[in-house]
Amino acid sequence: MITQPRPQRRRALFDTVPTPVPAAPASLVEHGARRAIVVGGVMLAALLQMIDMTIVNVALPTIQGNLGATVDESTWVVTAYVIANVVVIPITPWLQRRFGRKNYFLVSILGFTAASVLCGMAGSLDELIVFRIVQGAFGGGLLSTAQMILRDTYAHEELGLSQSIFSFATILGPSVGPTIGGIITDNMSWPWIFDVNILPGIIAAGVLWLYLRDNTKPTREPVDAVGLALLIATIGSLQYVLDQGQQYDWFSDSRIVTCAFIALVGLAGFIWWELTTPNPIVDLRVLKHRAVSVASLTIVANAVGIFGGALLLPQFTVTALGFTSTQSGMLMAARALPLVFLTFPIGRLMKNLRLDLRWLIGGGLFVFGIGAIWLGREMTAESDFVSFVGPQLLCGFGISFIYSPLLVATLRAVPKEAPKASAFIILAFQLGGSIASAALVTLVDRREQFHQTVLAANATLARQPVASFLQSHPAAQLAHLVAAQANILAYGDALMAAGAFVACFSPFVTFLTQKPSQKRHASA
Repeated sequence: MITQPRPQRRRALFDTVPTPVPAAPASLVEHGARRAIVVGGVMLAALLQMIDMTIVNVALPTIQGNLGATVDESTWVVTAYVIANVVVIPITPWLQRRFGRKNYFLVSILGFTAASVLCGMAGSLDELIVFRIVQGAFGGGLLSTAQMILRDTYAHEELGLSQSIFSFATILGPSVGPTIGGIITDNMSWPWIFDVNILPGIIAAGVLWLYLRDNTKPTREPVDAVGLALLIATIGSLQYVLDQGQQYDWFSDSRIVTCAFIALVGLAGFIWWELTTPNPIVDLRVLKHRAVSVASLTIVANAVGIFGGALLLPQFTVTALGFTSTQSGMLMAARALPLVFLTFPIGRLMKNLRLDLRWLIGGGLFVFGIGAIWLGREMTAESDFVSFVGPQLLCGFGISFIYSPLLVATLRAVPKEAPKASAFIILAFQLGGSIASAALVTLVDRREQFHQTVLAANATLARQPVASFLQSHPAAQLAHLVAAQANILAYGDALMAAGAFVACFSPFVTFLTQKPSQKRHASA
């Protein structure tokens, strides 16, 4: 009796043992003390980039006063850095191939450090903005390159550990940045916000120059000048819209409309050009892998919670509750505490190739979202420091299970295109943070108007508590209380909305791609 062979079920990425990531060349895998030195240098460089994204925020009022700038002008200190950063991130794989990974990484560290010196020496706001552009351009090459170096420094079976270490630096930076910035702002002069990078930058560059191995050779790839110009125009315009939109009332301002139009047209032109030119500066074809596209969307959701909390909580505690910059920074550091204890256990946990990483990622997103909702509910006029510690710890616990498992899942799915995938995920993280910040600031403004209208409508003499209050207090004081309460409610609404978005995104993790076949990998 002849039986038909049973059709094989298509194997998903997480329900069978996936094909291991090809081992890094033997010359790049390190062990013992040498590995510890290399990892320390790489981590130091990655932390410099991530800390500088948030360390300046708490010092803006001081910089504004010392340089004689307005509030609107001083925000360009942050905007200029981010624009330069996000322009460089997607072209980092091309820069690594063009100049060699080690050469490019060392130049990025030294350039970032030199730009930090110049920022600290700036005598005017215009000088500071120019130097921040230079600093952001060099900083844009640090994260993606650091991730690939860590991947190749560990053996392929330790991929989970290497990516857990990388995610530790990536998530720790935005959390401790406000802490360091607050301490410096309260106790030292503002140039130390930038000067603090000098010694770590020199140490990282020196250590990696001596100990980092590199088997990549610079290649003479042609420069895609058209693609680069379209990328700069698109991302620069988009970032301007996101950072300045709320300040200028969005599309009621001609500058915002113009930049939004440039961003849309530039994006369409950039996609068409990069998909048709033989030597694209950004290879968009990597997004055809569902592992990369879904991972990029997932990291955007993660960024909404991370940057939303990093933006709203310090603003709320300082302006509404009267916390010092140091107290606000210490509160943000509480979110990073679970990362310290969970980074290595999670890395070892992911050595089990049969583990369904979607459970870790989805569960982490859900817990993170619940923590953010809890944090929003704690935003009241009577809240103190301790009120926010529990929610912050829960947020940190959830974050610990998102980033590194997501990176491992993606790198296992597309090992041959890991540098390109890494750059897209990091770009999505940065842009997701910018989009989240713009959306949440706008939401706070809209909800504050809504709550003020509702509260004012109910603050009438027909209500006994209101009538009693006005007998001994002026009406202006009542109006002030209404405005203050509306502001508090608006912050809580915005943070709860961010948490709900993160939690509701967790089921979409199931759409992570299926594992490509061996044959498909061989032809990649």
